[in-house]
Amino acid sequence: MNLLIYTIIFLPMAAALLCYITGRFQKAVRDYLADAATGITFLLCLYLAVQTVTRPDLSRVLVELPDICSMGLHFTLDGFRALYGAIAAFMWFMSTLFSREYFAHYHNRNRYYLFLLLTLGATEGVFLSADFFTTFVFFEIMSFTSYVWVAHDERKESLRAAGTYLAVAVIGGLVMLMGIFLLYDETGTLYFCDLSGILMESGTSSTQIWAAGLCLLFGFGAKAGAFPLHIWLPKAHPVAPAPASALLSGILTKAGMYGILILTAYLFLGSAAWGALILLLGVCTMVIGALLALLSMDLKRTLACSSVSQIGFILVGVGMSGLLGEENALAMRGSLLHMVNHSLIKLVLFMAAGVVFMNVHKLDLNEIRGFGRRKPLLNGIFLMGALGIGGIPLWNGYISKTLLHESIVEYTTLIRSGRVTGLFTASFMKGIEWIFLISGGLTIAYMTKLYVCLFLEKNTDSVIQEKYDSMRHQYMNPVSSLVLVICAMLLPVMGFFPGIIMDTVADMGASFLQITPLSRKLSYFSITNITGAIISFIIGAVIYLVAVRFWLMKRISPDTTERQYVNRLPHWMDLEELLYRPLLLRILPFTFGMICRFLDSLVDTIVVVLRRTLLRDSKLPRELPQGNPLTHMCACIAAGFQWLGNHTIHRKQPRNQDYEHKYALFYEELSENSLMIARSMSFGLLLFCVGLILTVAYLFVKDIFNM
Repeated sequence: MNLLIYTIIFLPMAAALLCYITGRFQKAVRDYLADAATGITFLLCLYLAVQTVTRPDLSRVLVELPDICSMGLHFTLDGFRALYGAIAAFMWFMSTLFSREYFAHYHNRNRYYLFLLLTLGATEGVFLSADFFTTFVFFEIMSFTSYVWVAHDERKESLRAAGTYLAVAVIGGLVMLMGIFLLYDETGTLYFCDLSGILMESGTSSTQIWAAGLCLLFGFGAKAGAFPLHIWLPKAHPVAPAPASALLSGILTKAGMYGILILTAYLFLGSAAWGALILLLGVCTMVIGALLALLSMDLKRTLACSSVSQIGFILVGVGMSGLLGEENALAMRGSLLHMVNHSLIKLVLFMAAGVVFMNVHKLDLNEIRGFGRRKPLLNGIFLMGALGIGGIPLWNGYISKTLLHESIVEYTTLIRSGRVTGLFTASFMKGIEWIFLISGGLTIAYMTKLYVCLFLEKNTDSVIQEKYDSMRHQYMNPVSSLVLVICAMLLPVMGFFPGIIMDTVADMGASFLQITPLSRKLSYFSITNITGAIISFIIGAVIYLVAVRFWLMKRISPDTTERQYVNRLPHWMDLEELLYRPLLLRILPFTFGMICRFLDSLVDTIVVVLRRTLLRDSKLPRELPQGNPLTHMCACIAAGFQWLGNHTIHRKQPRNQDYEHKYALFYEELSENSLMIARSMSFGLLLFCVGLILTVAYLFVKDIFNM
């Protein structure tokens, strides 16, 4: 089993180097090697997932690579880890097969396959990690290798979006590392299983654990795309290649959710306050992402903003699990299933968007309008993804959204019956329920907008429409068609058989998420459960007919009835440009510079005051009026030569230069420059010493109070 886990993590990384070297000589062989590497990884992960179901004794297997980065790397196995390892490998395998056609006319394909496989190994390392340190190591590898995906085109907008992605990843990673330091200092361990319920134990500082938890939430939330750290998703997806977008949205965001699930199910187990925080964070993410998707004019940007919204749905379920405490079965099962559903749905939708882009090289809705007409295969594939993410009954998204909705209803009922005295009132939770249903309606509205635009409407330019119609049998090859059909057919199959497939998937994650057993058998298609989907459907239809058809569209000209989509989102409503870039590039550097200058001037002032008071210089009897002995000696020599010249060659025009003063000024200028250089080089060391003194003082005071 140890060898199997090592192979799943490090085989793709070794294959990445082999593919890169092979691609320098044989590009076709490189493509087959990449397909084989991802395919073998998927089969190994699938075998591992089957083994965890048939052999429960494999759960909690601990695999260690000692002495790496001092603390060593630790991996473990259970149903959830095996499940998401298999889903990640499946998505990588499908994306790699699709990449062959998608990248047929791209440059730098060698680089793409190199970082594609490196990221697969890092992602598997994240999902199989047994402690926060191992998670952090592979999390950072995953962030840096996936950065290359976003920057692949090397266009100006691609590099800018990649810079945003990297900035969020690096800042999130640094804050996460700070949380790991705080957590280890307080608990002495980073193993997930050892941290279960530690917040409730006596002898631990809840303040420091909360500080550590919030730092870790910041890091994981940045990767998951939670508000307000979602800014990289709408920027990165439109410029990244479609296969990479599918993985960024479907899997890498789930690596962030993996960390948030660990915090909720282990470190903050049973904490209603933590559950309330995650719930509010999820509601904001869910609504803001849906609104941004509705207003978007770009196909892949719409899907990216949709990912933000769906992460919000998952966070709502995670938050509800914290509020429900021991009765968290519906909430946690719904969160897990929506993670799985969203991964598979976005694989379908982004690859379908990739088919559009690789044929027309455009993503603007007005330009790609009507592309899908007379393309029944692409129509059906995209429709499967749209129905799945819209939560329509008999598709997989309906199952998970039903569980999430029922968890909100269950908590509201518990409050009204007096069985729980939560942080929220029943009326507040009823409002959360309606926000949940309206967000589901927004999902239906923006997916209807995309579907109608691509497959039902005609392009306003008849020549372009004729060109699109002529691609009826030439828009993707058989391999890409097979990949998309396989991925699309999973969605209704999972929705048709929830008791067999979905419940089995949820059961696989029960031990990892510490889910309590269900008190009753779920009836997914009861009238009560279908009612929520019907309400969201009606809301979505109204939003589409009113907001999209009238507000988000306008006539091309007054003398025609043809309409086009318009962008109603103000340019200034960009959180990155409005807040983050000014804060990080202007406000903070200016503030830090002012502080540095103040401290620099303060040191000079203190020195001057001391020299003029307590340490006042006393002039020695033989002290030189200016300069030093060296400048005085040079001045005497120069004055001698001047006297000699005035009595010989310069008798008619004698010179009278004060070399004592001249050399003294030169010496003072040289001394001042040297002092400035010394101050600049030592200022960083000075700040480090101040920080070290404060750290030692903190540890000293903490030890005194703990005695």
